[in-house]
Amino acid sequence: MTEKFVPTPEAVEQGLYVAYAALGAMAVVPIYFGSFASLKKWKNPKDKKKKKGDESDSDDEDDASESMSLEDAYMFPVFGSITLFGLYLVFRYIDKAYVNYLLTAYFGVLGVMATTQVGVNCIAPIVKLVGIKVDKWHLTLTKKKKEIYSSKFTILHLIMMVASVLMSGYYVATKNWIASNIFGICFALNAIQLLSLDSFKTGMILLSGLFLYDIFWVFGTEVMVSVAKNFDAPVKVIFPRLFFGLPAGEAYQFAMLGLGDIVIPGVFVALCLRFDQHLTGTKNPNLGRSTRFSKPYFTACFIAYVIGLATTMFVMHTFKAAQPALLYLSPACILSVLFMGLVRGEIKEVFTYTSEDGKEAAKAKEAEEKKKNDKKETEDNTKDVAEEKKDKKAKRESSASDSEQEGTPKLRKRKGGKAQKKK
Repeated sequence: MTEKFVPTPEAVEQGLYVAYAALGAMAVVPIYFGSFASLKKWKNPKDKKKKKGDESDSDDEDDASESMSLEDAYMFPVFGSITLFGLYLVFRYIDKAYVNYLLTAYFGVLGVMATTQVGVNCIAPIVKLVGIKVDKWHLTLTKKKKEIYSSKFTILHLIMMVASVLMSGYYVATKNWIASNIFGICFALNAIQLLSLDSFKTGMILLSGLFLYDIFWVFGTEVMVSVAKNFDAPVKVIFPRLFFGLPAGEAYQFAMLGLGDIVIPGVFVALCLRFDQHLTGTKNPNLGRSTRFSKPYFTACFIAYVIGLATTMFVMHTFKAAQPALLYLSPACILSVLFMGLVRGEIKEVFTYTSEDGKEAAKAKEAEEKKKNDKKETEDNTKDVAEEKKDKKAKRESSASDSEQEGTPKLRKRKGGKAQKKK
């Protein structure tokens, strides 16, 4: 009978340090590069607007992003709590093997899209630097002259999609932890790049709400830890607690960090970088795509995130218990921005800043509400006209009825007179 391998305390300690360093690297890399990927070309107000057709075919066009508003920030912890508790109930009353089969298939498909996009973003600059020209294809689906779907892609997308499908198949078949981490990092990169906060108010409310959310679900209940252990999908980054020195055939024990602890602070750090771009762009309208501008808020918030993450791991290591990372990350990110704003005398600019995506989303929402109001007003006017016609018709019918009632006795009298005369 083979004896069970028991590592020495020194080996366990060193293994944990390696795991913490690896988790930290897998957290800060997506935040750093995702923040720069979220930057859009600074538009000079004096430049003439391009025509819609020219803009859609331009190689310099930015990808569309989803802006999170103040209302979204308020509701995010609520919907997050409902989803988390729902998953807890599902894992409790349904065989987790079947649930994880479904989740594996779902995240396998998402993983293909995420890794394809990240792969193209990594390869495209190299191809461009080498001087290879890649043709762009534009696929548009329409129905009765109405656009249903539009997509632009190159041969790089097709190559990376094939590679992503192969990797997804490998992950689904083996559940390899390295493939899972690749998917997790790609998810984080895409989320930080495409999800944007419209203002610092929204970001601070979101971080504050999730600060309370994390405390309640980690310290107040067993729900968060239970779901994290049972949820077998690439929604976290993991690393073996003992990577070096583990005998062949021995199962790994993993340390983990949830993607929420990367993405949520990450979009706030990205907001800081866009604010730095805004401050420079207002002084230098010809900034364009240059990233050579002062980055005080981004640097402060990024360093604060690293310090907050290190504090999380230190407390977790000291007390040997799971810690809600946002308990340390949320205050660190918020306080770094407030401190920098006070030091630089720009606290007013911090709270009045609205991102370009936020402005566009607000305009789109206002236009949609105006369209609804106009439609409702038109319907009300149509209804009023119809009711007015109905009232007029009713009055005419009533008038005609009164006339008939007045004319009937005279007719009877006349007929009666004739009959009496005849008699």
